[in-house]
Amino acid sequence: MTPRDASGSPNNRWSDLDRPPLDGTALRRALVRQGGLWRRVEVVQRTGSTNSDLVARAAEEELGEGAVLVAEEQTAARGRLDRQWTAPPRSGLFFSVLLRPTEVPVARWGWLPLLTGVAVATGLSRVAGVDTALKWPNDLLVTVGDEERKAGGILAERAGDGVVVGVGVNVTLRADELPVPQAGSLALAGAANTDRDPLLRGVLRSLEDWYGRWRSAEGDPLACGLQETYAAGCATLGRVVRAELPGDRSLVGEAVAVDGDGRLVLATGAGVQEPVGAGDIVHLRLA
Repeated sequence: MTPRDASGSPNNRWSDLDRPPLDGTALRRALVRQGGLWRRVEVVQRTGSTNSDLVARAAEEELGEGAVLVAEEQTAARGRLDRQWTAPPRSGLFFSVLLRPTEVPVARWGWLPLLTGVAVATGLSRVAGVDTALKWPNDLLVTVGDEERKAGGILAERAGDGVVVGVGVNVTLRADELPVPQAGSLALAGAANTDRDPLLRGVLRSLEDWYGRWRSAEGDPLACGLQETYAAGCATLGRVVRAELPGDRSLVGEAVAVDGDGRLVLATGAGVQEPVGAGDIVHLRLA
């Protein structure tokens, strides 16, 4: 039976007992500590986009580094190229964080989406017990049956002298709720744990760890181990891909490396290695 409030309407907070709400107070107690990265953790029931909200707040409220905004539901969530996506309330992790890596040259800030991908994949693997992979530059992949599916994405946006990084991960999305056939979720991939509370804690602790290493190395991806770790977990490397580039151009080649600037290096049929810094990547086949 669906719980109802005094008016007889479904109670939104507990309308799906398989998807309990996050406890903001418990998350703050677990994550906010003296000397730690996370200074403020807020959980809201519903918003358009946590990224848009946090970018606006960073300008208006002069938020310090380490603010975390989590939403149980987003109505205008955005991915790269302003693509929109939706998911049922409390079916995933939808959050954004504010980072101000002042010690790192701005030229190296392009590593932040890749760093976040490594942190999310690491945290989810530890807590959920599910294998994950990364698709350059910002997608999280899981295996459902024998198919590679997208279960999450990352979006980084400048916010004054900082960066807001947004993360969306499908956790308990069921087959009949998938927005497109190519989508997946941790549950569909056979995750041992789909409790969003420990999943979020694990991801944010992993992000704090990787961000701290990267910042201590002044953003050098090789020195902090980020470049090697990203390459090891990147499902794009070793495949023939099509890069759909700005200006309606495309490039087909084998993805052979991620360079020091975080760009994907393609070896083309002409025998030339070309770095790709922005664009959509379509996996075609194994090399």
